Amino acid sequence: MKTQKTFISKIEETLIEIGIKIAKRGEGALFVIGNTKYDELVEQKVPPFNILSNPKLLESLALMDGAVIIDKSGFMRAYGVKVKSNKTLKNFGTRHSAGLSASVNGNISIVVSEEDKKIRIMKNGKLVMQIDALQKGVEKTIPKAVQILESVGVGAVGVLGTSLIVPSLGLALLPGIVLFGSAYYITKYLAKFIGKK
Repeated sequence: MKTQKTFISKIEETLIEIGIKIAKRGEGALFVIGNTKYDELVEQKVPPFNILSNPKLLESLALMDGAVIIDKSGFMRAYGVKVKSNKTLKNFGTRHSAGLSASVNGNISIVVSEEDKKIRIMKNGKLVMQIDALQKGVEKTIPKAVQILESVGVGAVGVLGTSLIVPSLGLALLPGIVLFGSAYYITKYLAKFIGKK
């Protein structure tokens, strides 16, 4: 199980890196790791490939309208697809709603917002992390962000950024990273974080 978790971490790290590049250019994307229902918007001419071996091709496909579906072994399975949406993320558009809907049943969604240049990560139908692509040096924090994502899991609370969104939710630990969820998980995470220093 630890090997699978480590591999998923590499996939997440790659997608966040690509997402930051896309966001900095003011473009958007949706990546789904796992299996979800979708309709193809474009003919699937590019065969499945390992995203860790060809991140440039993945970045190009992500710029098309629709989502990119990646299986948990790291292979791109579909691109330019419409994800079936049954949830909405208040105050956000259709890409975020599709990402939220696709993030159930053990899937992970990574939404790149063209409007505010932020990357939002969703698990189990919940927003769990936000990364500000414009934060200076945010690329250096990606491995730590993925480690936090994996160690805390769904429902961690707090703001791991340079400023607090809502002071009662958490505290700043990493530049440009916001973690959302419940007070129980932020306390659990802080105990681990303080113990590693």
